[in-house]
Amino acid sequence: MDFTEIYKQSGNLVSFSPGAHFILNVVENTLIIRRTDTLQIARTWTITAPSSTANILSNSKSTSSNSGVSPEGWISHAGWSCDSEYLLAASAKKGIVEVFKLRDENRNARIEAGVEGLVKAEWAPDGRHILCFSQWGLRVTIWSLVTGDATYIQFPIHPDRGYAFRSDSRYFVLAERHRSKDAMGVYDTTDCYKLVRHFPVPTSNLSSLALSPTGNHVAIWEGILEYKLYILSLAGDVQGTFSPKPNPGFGVRNAAWHPTGLFLAVAGWDDKIHILDGLTWSAAATLELSSKIPVGATLWREPSNWLETTQGRGFLTLKLDERLQGPQTISLQRADPTKPNPKSGAVQLEWNKTGTLLLVRFENCPTVVHLYDFPASSDPFVPRLRCVFQHSKPVLHAQWNPVRKGSFALCSGSGSIYTWSDEWIGENGVEEDMAECIGVPANTKFETRSIKWAPDGKGLVLLDKEVFCCAFEVEEDGTES
Repeated sequence: MDFTEIYKQSGNLVSFSPGAHFILNVVENTLIIRRTDTLQIARTWTITAPSSTANILSNSKSTSSNSGVSPEGWISHAGWSCDSEYLLAASAKKGIVEVFKLRDENRNARIEAGVEGLVKAEWAPDGRHILCFSQWGLRVTIWSLVTGDATYIQFPIHPDRGYAFRSDSRYFVLAERHRSKDAMGVYDTTDCYKLVRHFPVPTSNLSSLALSPTGNHVAIWEGILEYKLYILSLAGDVQGTFSPKPNPGFGVRNAAWHPTGLFLAVAGWDDKIHILDGLTWSAAATLELSSKIPVGATLWREPSNWLETTQGRGFLTLKLDERLQGPQTISLQRADPTKPNPKSGAVQLEWNKTGTLLLVRFENCPTVVHLYDFPASSDPFVPRLRCVFQHSKPVLHAQWNPVRKGSFALCSGSGSIYTWSDEWIGENGVEEDMAECIGVPANTKFETRSIKWAPDGKGLVLLDKEVFCCAFEVEEDGTES
């Protein structure tokens, strides 16, 4: 991999454009666009001060940063439209959203949230509507860049995990709360977000929802005090209910649909992952965390002190322990169930592109990543643990390559990144697994705390607290991807 220089950023707001030709990053109240091939600045915009009315409504005292800009005026949300034509930058504390056109820096639009405030702003999938969630769960406003009109939907439950768009972007599904009861609305995005269906749901305290890739079913589940998950159709009919026996005591923590929609992985706070099939909505398999690594699974260990040995400017293969005699073990932290937010359960469930692999991170073994192998549709359905990756520091972020089916990267807050791929060509010409640790060759201290893949899967953004850099694959002929 080739690494770029280090650049400033704030709020971890750095992302590739959908076409991977540009990189967006934010520095306080400034939006910066760089070319991916040279990292040179192509455009810059600065969020202007809100109107006098918005200033009166905010009525807050703040201090200025070194640049003279109050942190309350910093950009809190930024993103690309689906066609890379437009960008939005929002300051939630100031209640303003500004929209810019990439090819015309003099053309822009502005949204002021008003008295209801602003919690979150993001693009709709069509790239011509913007969703603005107000404070206190009052409403979500959908603004059209084409007509300038706004559509209002009252009482969304969660601005971060209580809504979804169908994969074809036709319908917008929103969890709502009316008269102290949970409900769900389905809205037609092609008809100005007109209400299509509205129905009560069986939950008493809806925690989150997950829409299937096929768009036929939506999974909803209760809060942390009750392990109960419901499968609904978009017409509001209950298709299935899942609650494991015996009752684990706490509720669902994560759920992730298989890319085909045939399975649903459900994880609670009890270190078990239930794989529900899409016909009976019962558990077809259960994966359980164990300190013992079963025979046949590969254990990769991070070499000790490798960063000091290479001075952060090389890469090494993780140690492969599959040939060691006897069962291998990993250490698990025992969670205290009497304390709030126990350190247990799956903090991340993520399928690869084809659904043949499931990446899992458990909170009570923070330095370990598990990789489960799922059989093809023609084989008996017996998932197995394929690989375990053990690191010296807690893993902070892991993400699958969006294009390649057998490749992911992760970071652990050190001056490096870690990659795994099953596409490595061995000496005998057969594909085999390969795990590597790659140092970030920075002249100053750099700790990789988060990563983001480019849409084409050929580059990565590496994020520290206040700076970032990019890493790009190098082709066999020596040119960068």
